[in-house]
Amino acid sequence: MAFLGGQRLRRTRRTAWSRAMVRETVLTPSDLIWPLFVIEGQNEKTQIRTMPGVERLSVDLCVEAAKAARDAGIPALALFPNTPDHLRSENGAEAYNPDNLMCRALSAIKSAVPEVGLIADVALDEYSSDGQDGLVRDGEILNDETVDVMIRSALVQSQAGADIIAPSDMMDGRVGAIRAALDDEGHEQVQIMAYASKYASCFYGPFREAVGSGSRLKGDKRTYQMDYANSDEAMREIEQDIAEGADSVMVKPGLPYLDIVRRARDSFNIPIYAYQVSGEYAMIELAAAAGAIDRNGAILESLHAFKRAGANGVLTYFALEVARELAR
Repeated sequence: MAFLGGQRLRRTRRTAWSRAMVRETVLTPSDLIWPLFVIEGQNEKTQIRTMPGVERLSVDLCVEAAKAARDAGIPALALFPNTPDHLRSENGAEAYNPDNLMCRALSAIKSAVPEVGLIADVALDEYSSDGQDGLVRDGEILNDETVDVMIRSALVQSQAGADIIAPSDMMDGRVGAIRAALDDEGHEQVQIMAYASKYASCFYGPFREAVGSGSRLKGDKRTYQMDYANSDEAMREIEQDIAEGADSVMVKPGLPYLDIVRRARDSFNIPIYAYQVSGEYAMIELAAAAGAIDRNGAILESLHAFKRAGANGVLTYFALEVARELAR
């Protein structure tokens, strides 16, 4: 039977050149942010059991990674320190030590590769002895006291060379407090990328192993990270962070929350980023290793999904590999 309609939508899909002409979503290296895990030592790298292919790197190797990122067209790195056990404490004081691992990494990379943007994570789980993102008293996560520590942490990171401060804790009021402190101390050019809608998710497991907080975590983070059943609440969180001075906002995790990315894009005129978190990375790697999916296809399809949903960029552990592939 002959096709009776006037439109044949398959026509434009018939050839590769035609598909390229009508493609709605384009992924480039400048859309990617590469997270790095930093450890002590010299020429030191360690494997992360639950993240095959991702390594913790000493500061000197982070510098080399930054050079590779620059050469591949990746605009920025996000740094996460694995603080040695003996420097972790209940009050997280190492977070505002100007000579801590994070600050030394920021300074070394900025000195060697100044053209690459540096995003500094601000939260206490990388410095605390209990694995929580905030200070704890009698089992309660303290909001305002935690914000005071985060301010001090953000200041030393900015002094060390951070271009973007990224508070990932989900304490109330921390964006406004950090913005005011940065401005008062002459860091008015430092941006804030707020983890505005960060959910209490099971997809963070490999990350917690990578930064050394998972095995020491006492309790959970549901009193401050968002309930994954909620969507309207995410819009209120984003709106509040924008009002407090955020320059950009983040949705975390990524693929399970593309609806939040889309709602944010439709609701707010601000750069929106999504984090393809460690559990998402691990699922692709482990499924590919088992022969269940095509690895390269899954990576590119997932990253295009972020852009299609409205994200300006994606934090992904695949960043260097993908940037090099896109260049080819």
